[in-house]
Amino acid sequence: MCLAASLYCDGCGGYADLSLDPCLLAASLALARLVHGNATLAGIPQYLLKRLQSVMSSAARLVPASSRYDHITPLVRRLHWLKAAERIDFKLAVLVYKCLHRAAPSYLADELCQSADFVRRTHLSAIGDRAFPVAAVHMWNALPEHVTSAPSLSTFRSGLKTHLFQRRFT
Repeated sequence: MCLAASLYCDGCGGYADLSLDPCLLAASLALARLVHGNATLAGIPQYLLKRLQSVMSSAARLVPASSRYDHITPLVRRLHWLKAAERIDFKLAVLVYKCLHRAAPSYLADELCQSADFVRRTHLSAIGDRAFPVAAVHMWNALPEHVTSAPSLSTFRSGLKTHLFQRRFT
């Protein structure tokens, strides 16, 4: 996944002087590859998270046509993009919200409801901690009440992104 997304970013280098359109396309394609199914990446090892963040940083450099030597944090903040770890948390929290409001597939909602009573975190990292019900419950419980009590999905997404963005950059 990282390789395919980084190939999109690398192929844009020659177009940065002509126009931003090819770069925007490459950044969009790279991010689409990373975002697709990223809720399954909850709890991945740090070295894999760094790879994902590296590809996202490359895509961020394409959009404003900045230098590869510029610091990435101001660019990401200006674009209002979440970092890789927060994108995974965002997607996971949106899935939980949909499950709780019966907008998700029934098999996810059923799995989440059945296992919510039995979830407990191990003190050592385990593969079971990455399972959807376990990771989802811990992510949801870590959110503030004003975010989780949103009346609609769009309000929830907006409040969640603001919360995750502020958590990362403040």
